[in-house]
Amino acid sequence: MTVTTITAEPADRQLLRHIDWRGAFWVASGVPALVLFSIGGIASTTGTLAFLIWTVSMIMGFIQSFTYAEIAGLFPNKSGGASVYGATAWLRYSKFIAPLSVWCNWFAWSPVLSLGCSIAAAYMLNAVAPIPSFTETSPEVVAYIAAHAGTSAADAIAAVTAAATPALRSWTLFSHSLGPVGFSFNAVFFIGAVLMLITFAIQHRGILGTANVQKYIGLLVIIPMLIVGVVPILTGQIHWANYSPLVPLAAAGAPAPGSWNIAGWTLVLGGMFIAAWSTYGFETAVCYTSEFKDPGTDTFKAIFYSGLLCLLLYILVPFTFQGVLGLTGMLEPSIGDGSGVADAMGKMVGGSGFITNIMVMLMILALILSIMTAMAGSSRTLYQGSVDGWLPKYLSHVNSHGAPTRAMWTDLVCNLIVLAIASTDATSFFFILAVSNCGYIIFNFLNLNAGWIHRIDNGHIARPWKAPTWILGIGAIFAYVNAVFMGAGAKTWNPIALWAGLIFAALIIPVFCFRHYVQDGGKFPEHMLDDLGMKPSDLQVRKAGILPYLTLVAGLAVVLIANWFFVLPPAP
Repeated sequence: MTVTTITAEPADRQLLRHIDWRGAFWVASGVPALVLFSIGGIASTTGTLAFLIWTVSMIMGFIQSFTYAEIAGLFPNKSGGASVYGATAWLRYSKFIAPLSVWCNWFAWSPVLSLGCSIAAAYMLNAVAPIPSFTETSPEVVAYIAAHAGTSAADAIAAVTAAATPALRSWTLFSHSLGPVGFSFNAVFFIGAVLMLITFAIQHRGILGTANVQKYIGLLVIIPMLIVGVVPILTGQIHWANYSPLVPLAAAGAPAPGSWNIAGWTLVLGGMFIAAWSTYGFETAVCYTSEFKDPGTDTFKAIFYSGLLCLLLYILVPFTFQGVLGLTGMLEPSIGDGSGVADAMGKMVGGSGFITNIMVMLMILALILSIMTAMAGSSRTLYQGSVDGWLPKYLSHVNSHGAPTRAMWTDLVCNLIVLAIASTDATSFFFILAVSNCGYIIFNFLNLNAGWIHRIDNGHIARPWKAPTWILGIGAIFAYVNAVFMGAGAKTWNPIALWAGLIFAALIIPVFCFRHYVQDGGKFPEHMLDDLGMKPSDLQVRKAGILPYLTLVAGLAVVLIANWFFVLPPAP
């Protein structure tokens, strides 16, 4: 491979060094709220094992973060997160693998905007146009049965509910089916679009303004999550029988216990697959290296303390939810789609009415917090990918506040499309989640292995923080464990999720070719390797030899073998 350089175009603005590790901590504080996205979905797949799935996944994510902390320290002048820092390790071995890491990290994080907005919009819609509740003794139901002799109570309740449901709940400007999913421009879509624009407006002020806003929202969200996690334990609401038997479900979505056979393991791996999308997410704390006042010390502190916060909440909240609600309660459709989580949180702290309304407001704030975290991180991934010559040039623009506004607009437009899909139904929601998580697993695989590749090729470069070698080794092993999660688990959420994820990942090839060969004439920007103190000719020295190539082949083999070997249980 021949790699040459081109002088970067002069830029009148750059990202600004305005924050320390505390600012990054608050920007990343939206990650714990991601547990609320899929707490019901994971329970419907793994049953009584759900609390263990969250715990094991979070511990894995915490261990993996030490690899990311080390490689982030090598690049004090880059933003964009671990995918950017790890991508540089692969550049010696293939110019196509490096941008794959950046691309996969972006399309893993970016859908948080649309998914979060769809849930938040649903809460707002429930507030202004709630679905009425009727029972067998409701006057409306009694009158309906009297007027329609022979009608069962269940049918009468359904008919009365349908008639009394506000038209806004079913209104749509346009909807259509598109392959395995549909899309709809309904009320949820338009409310979600407004929330996205509000998030954009806040982040338009730059990272310092974003961190200041998120600090207060973060406190309003994290403290209630801690209360919800602790109060039921102190008040004796935990039912220990809800944690047994420790066996997989017989089938997804059904409360009947199964066994530890291949089908059961497939459901468990499906839970581990989707949990990773949330529990690994605090690595976004190192997205802001070039905006740290002192990247040498701030980088490790940001990811470490963000990891401790997530370690606490990702273990505590699922444990408490399961202990209070039990499997039957966790399998309620309103918990699965997120619309009933706030109501459940209100009841768990012994409140109703006013307390529940407060929980609804806090749930919306939690979702907005996660949306802001996602836009801040994913837009900087696009920005740095453009600066380093992997993504189109227009993404490298920043405004006077140091915000990468063109990358943010790109995020917003892409997520408006995804929002139209996510607003349709729960099936479409989890399809998007599964596809985006395929990208996230690919990114994690490449970057966990980038840790030891950087050690071999760039071992002479001083590291502000150096992970123990055994931690890097465990991270490399976890890369293959994650590959098993992806190969076996993606099918749990949609039969074509794995293949859709791989196809979407491959879209980076034409995108990168356009930038590299059309815009840059086959040359990389001169400044790409500045942090490593390298010249382009240094890329020809590949101390790791054939090992990175064997790693890629082995990873792909693990995914395909796991997909072939593990099979879903038959539908109930």
